[in-house]
Amino acid sequence: MSEVKIAAETRTEFGKGAARRIRREDKVPGVLYGHGSDPIHLTFPGHELLLALRTPNVLIALDIDGKTNELAIPKSVQRDPLKGFLEHVDLQLVTRGEKVQVEIPVQAEGELAPGGNLLEYVLDALPVEAEATHIPEGVTVSVEGLEAGASVLAKDVKLPSGVTLAVEEDAVVLQVLAAQAEEASEGAEEGEEAAEA
Repeated sequence: MSEVKIAAETRTEFGKGAARRIRREDKVPGVLYGHGSDPIHLTFPGHELLLALRTPNVLIALDIDGKTNELAIPKSVQRDPLKGFLEHVDLQLVTRGEKVQVEIPVQAEGELAPGGNLLEYVLDALPVEAEATHIPEGVTVSVEGLEAGASVLAKDVKLPSGVTLAVEEDAVVLQVLAAQAEEASEGAEEGEEAAEA
């Protein structure tokens, strides 16, 4: 996992008015917390932060006011519901070698068994514990040949070395559902026949 370097500035103004002023300057207000220290209120460059957050669980090397260097991972990102721009971000302090709990995206690969079955993501992100500087970008799960009723459990997902589950082993990650359209139309036909009789 690569580190993204971002320069941040401490901020002294708070509240909605201050946050609006910060956003007008194409910056994003945020908070850095963790390790029992007091939260640090920061301002981040909007475009750089937006690009960094495209990678899930990105490791951010913060240069705070040109004096302090800290490592952090995103914990909470608030976006404008209509326009999608960043409104606020919470970052968690981490250190090299420290274990953190994060959620990593789950991707399915392969073709389901024939028959028009549907794949449902019960968990589209898998909770895991990993070293802060070695968080995987995601996991890929093979669904090749799975039939209706089959499911993939958390314990069946192959995790990279040094990564452990942070969810019950029997938690369902993916499941295969039978196609509903055919069953619904058959039920409707049976209902029509009963009405005619």
